[in-house]
Amino acid sequence: MAPEYDAIVVGGGPGGSTAATLVAKRGGRVLLLEREHFPRYQIGESLLPSTTQIICRLLGVHQSLQAEGFTVKRGGTFQWGRDEEPWTFHFAQSSVTRSLGFVEALQVERSRFDELLLRNAADVGVQVRQGATVHRVVRDDGRVSGVVWEDDEGVEHRATASWVVDASGHKSRLHPQVGKRHYSEFFRNCALFGYYENGRRLAGEDAGNVLSVAFEDGWFWYIPLSPTLTSVGVVVDHHAAQELSGAEAMERFVAKCPLIAEYLRDARRVTTGPYGKLRIRRDYSYCADRLAVPGMMLVGDAACFIDPVFSTGVHAATYAGLLAARVVNTCRAGTVDESTCLAWFERRYRAEYAAQYKFLLGFYDMNASRDTYFWRARSVLGTQERDNDAFVRLVAGAGTTVSEFFGELEGAGRALHASVARARGDRAAADTGRAAFAVERSEGSARDLVPTGWLNDPTRVHGANIPGSLIPTRDGLAWERVAVPIILVETTVLRATSVPSWERRTGDRGAEVFVRFGGVELLFDTPDLVAFAEKLVHTPTFRADEARLWAAKGTFRWEDVRRLLDDLVAEGVLEAVP
Repeated sequence: MAPEYDAIVVGGGPGGSTAATLVAKRGGRVLLLEREHFPRYQIGESLLPSTTQIICRLLGVHQSLQAEGFTVKRGGTFQWGRDEEPWTFHFAQSSVTRSLGFVEALQVERSRFDELLLRNAADVGVQVRQGATVHRVVRDDGRVSGVVWEDDEGVEHRATASWVVDASGHKSRLHPQVGKRHYSEFFRNCALFGYYENGRRLAGEDAGNVLSVAFEDGWFWYIPLSPTLTSVGVVVDHHAAQELSGAEAMERFVAKCPLIAEYLRDARRVTTGPYGKLRIRRDYSYCADRLAVPGMMLVGDAACFIDPVFSTGVHAATYAGLLAARVVNTCRAGTVDESTCLAWFERRYRAEYAAQYKFLLGFYDMNASRDTYFWRARSVLGTQERDNDAFVRLVAGAGTTVSEFFGELEGAGRALHASVARARGDRAAADTGRAAFAVERSEGSARDLVPTGWLNDPTRVHGANIPGSLIPTRDGLAWERVAVPIILVETTVLRATSVPSWERRTGDRGAEVFVRFGGVELLFDTPDLVAFAEKLVHTPTFRADEARLWAAKGTFRWEDVRRLLDDLVAEGVLEAVP
């Protein structure tokens, strides 16, 4: 018997709503089961630009989110490490984040934010059931094939699906069906948190920043949720867990942290309503040893969590929800086999987790300086970026997704040098070992290509140069195999519009290679360029960003490289990947 649904999603938080919505937008039948009734309280209020600028646009809630009037977050402020004075970063400081539009994010009340996402899921066709408790998964020949759940009237139901996505949070009862959790030996921390009215704000455009302040026992977060409401939490080592009890404990820790005490001097703690409790969360850093098995995937806190210092929880959950939706949509389309999709899901999810984890290991070194943290971010991402660019990318949620742009491809650099020389008409440069690159226009080959409506999503490119890799489809909601050459340019991905053919000849200057994309023919006629032509045709990815590094050394102008690539887009040889 065919399953009732293409996907059953357990949990209606950001990760679950993302996965459910993006499957439904591709025509999938989706059942979402949420144990509670929304709106409900949840921690994790500080969003990253990757969520607000990428995921929310894919979900179709970006404008609705802006209309909610949440606090705008343009960066973060730290009193951390060896630096006694607070220091601030802004998302707009990195050229990569600026090109992505990652210049701001939001501080949200999760009760409102999560309800907005859940309503949107229902609006696009997801069957949402609140007050639904999932008791167990159902297996068929070893494969997860559905769930048994109970409604809030006590009636038990059984539902079948091609896929089950567990997004039910850190208290998930289903995650052991996929993998065993391993807890971090380093991040064995506990948090005590509550809410305050009329706390002080940072000045000017930094008023919406998260303020993170280290002190002798741990560190505080200070998140402005509205002009008057602030989320305040203290994070301490697990050995101090016995001290995290009651209002007296919070007052004691605040008194030990002069900057937080100053910001709360005229504030009062909220003691009624959903924000009236002081809450504790213990041992929250973990990762499952498996994130997916046939028929089931773990998303968000059901899979892993690191630490709240950079507010990566919702980012990780929504990114994983996007990856899970791509698995379901790709398998439904039958374009890539299930085992490949699951391997790519696990690889992408773990890469993001690993980068954040490795960076945070160094960030907890309180004897380091701000510049040391910036250096460690570059080390984690393996880049040669200047100043704090790598740090900003990591904390904006655009970290691992573009780090592979900075490898060593000297042959490709020489090829681009020759290309630029020819495009400029610089025959002297072209004739000194960096010679000809020509575009021969066949009759009727030129066509207009305006890449409108495609989403500048950094998650689409990471790993594109790995053999057997997958890239997102045009709408960003599924994967496809790399079948044509891909050119990575900063945060943009250009792909060839057709599978190239090539022919080797002998010309006046020796070996020549002609590469044809439809009616456009490219000529490569020096040894370096011949080698590049073979790479272009037989390997999936050419990282044009390498040219920026050589351009910085004065070899040629990066603007000329971009102009040449724009010409190839105008010719229809290349097109933007969504």
